[in-house]
Amino acid sequence: MPGMNSGLNVDDPTVVAAFRAALLHQGLIILAIFAVLSVAWVAVRRPPGAGAAGPAAAPEPAGRRVLRIGFGLLWLVDGLLQAQPGMAAGLPSKVIEPTASSSPAWVQHLVNWAGATWSYHPIQAGAATVWIQAGIGLWLLAAPRGAASRLAGLASVGWGLVVWVFGESFGGIFAPGLTWLFGAPGAALAYCAAGALIALPERSWQTPRLGRVVLAGFGVFLAGMAVLQAWPGRGFWQGIAGGQPGTLAGMVQSMAQTPQPGLISHLISGFGAFTGRHGFAVNLFVVAALGIIAVAFILGRPAVTRPALAAFIALCAADWVLVEDMGIFGGLGTDPNSMIPMALLAAGGYLAVTPVPAAAAAAAEPVAAVPEATSAGPGGGWRDRLRPASVRQSAATASFGTMISAGAVAVILLGAAPMAAAQASPAASTILAQAVDGSATPIDSPAPDFTLTDQHGRQVPLSSLHGKVVLLTFLDPVCVTDCPLIAQEFRQAGQLLSGDARRVELVAVDVNPLYNELAYTQAFDRQEGLDGVPDWRYLTGSPDRLRQVYGAYGVVSETSPGGAMLAHNDIAFVIDQAGHLREELNFDPGPGTAATKSSFAAELADAATQLLRAS
Repeated sequence: MPGMNSGLNVDDPTVVAAFRAALLHQGLIILAIFAVLSVAWVAVRRPPGAGAAGPAAAPEPAGRRVLRIGFGLLWLVDGLLQAQPGMAAGLPSKVIEPTASSSPAWVQHLVNWAGATWSYHPIQAGAATVWIQAGIGLWLLAAPRGAASRLAGLASVGWGLVVWVFGESFGGIFAPGLTWLFGAPGAALAYCAAGALIALPERSWQTPRLGRVVLAGFGVFLAGMAVLQAWPGRGFWQGIAGGQPGTLAGMVQSMAQTPQPGLISHLISGFGAFTGRHGFAVNLFVVAALGIIAVAFILGRPAVTRPALAAFIALCAADWVLVEDMGIFGGLGTDPNSMIPMALLAAGGYLAVTPVPAAAAAAAEPVAAVPEATSAGPGGGWRDRLRPASVRQSAATASFGTMISAGAVAVILLGAAPMAAAQASPAASTILAQAVDGSATPIDSPAPDFTLTDQHGRQVPLSSLHGKVVLLTFLDPVCVTDCPLIAQEFRQAGQLLSGDARRVELVAVDVNPLYNELAYTQAFDRQEGLDGVPDWRYLTGSPDRLRQVYGAYGVVSETSPGGAMLAHNDIAFVIDQAGHLREELNFDPGPGTAATKSSFAAELADAATQLLRAS
């Protein structure tokens, strides 16, 4: 899809090194944040036994605890998976695009926007995703009760929706072949559901009603999945049809071919072969199992709910291994897929219906109100809680988990801030240009002077441009490959400079002495939309004079035999206000994607801006 690909290999060493450096740098900042929070917590907390002891709080409801800890661990695992070296450059083209490819055009258009955003800023986006997901996971694990815990649930809902829409293309619900076996309606939607349940007031968990609603809703969902699985003509009843594997057999066999441990590959290959021979029986078993479990969950009777839950967890485990390939093997796995989240949701709903005896007894006992230690007295509002005395009291009584929760919020913000800042820039990260052509070569020598004719017929000595930063390149006016791309990069660089553009000259020299007339440079300008760009000069001259400029700047210009296109090197120079060469850039546009073109333009604009600020 347009804009989805950065044009780079997922294992590009420059991008991988920059991604690792960003994670290391931000990781050190995070360690420093936790160190400061730990010292502050130790310094201000009230010593054990100080003050009046409040009543013991009731234990956290078991169903809620399962969801909070289970999904907290899943978010941490997802964060670790996002830290894979190839994730920065590869997620749009290797994960997002294949997921969206079978969805309707409007879904692809929406998802392409997110993929293009990532491809423009791969380092910031990759690192942000790692820390946001790790931060949410840590927050869920550290905050078992209170407002902080509910806010962690809301954070899980918010980020889960982002992942579900843009990363999973709405979980594939608008794509053909929707089936629970392959992960529909998306793992991230389960994260959202769990987060919403965690965000509920704790009193909602004190009666079996919430659990019944969760299980009944789950049952309706599974019934719908059973109907889809049984629907004729979708290819699930056939093991082998017309010499080709059916839908399920084909999926399993393809997963067996992905890179993974030999034992797992052998297991999946065996199941794929079995499904090919007995496709009807396998699908009948799946349809029946989903239907029976759905009925049991809807009925909600303890006598049938417990064995149904056990059966559902076993079915999820089998599907996770044999069909979903554990979600992490083959390519860039971003999460363990949907079966583990599904099993956790079902277990949470069951435990909410049948609370453990200790939790039920504690919930039945009245809990005395804890008197506030502020002048506002009981019932003080947020304004009272923000008073210095209230803040000191809260800090003094803060638990270790509260301190860790505060650090987790800092981790999320630290990840999100660089990405938000990157989005404010209209240009792609310069790391893409560096990955294509390497870093700029610093130099410091007088720029060889010359006098040539611009596209308007005026004589322009290079020395007449002193006092401005000059971005200089060499373009062939009849080239149809690299030169138009480079011209657009210079054009965009002028746009990025904005108010500084009047202090920068964009200069190109005709690199083709066979086509040195003004008509060619003027036609090239019109073709590339450069004729209306302020401070753009396309210079030409006699063949002898042009060759003198080529020699002075080390530019190769060779006429290929047989009338082929002119061969020349793609190069750009940055000249400071005093007329000194400061940088030489290899300017081969490489893949020429929207992201790389924008990155080269940003590299030029950054080089000019640095010289302007230094003056």
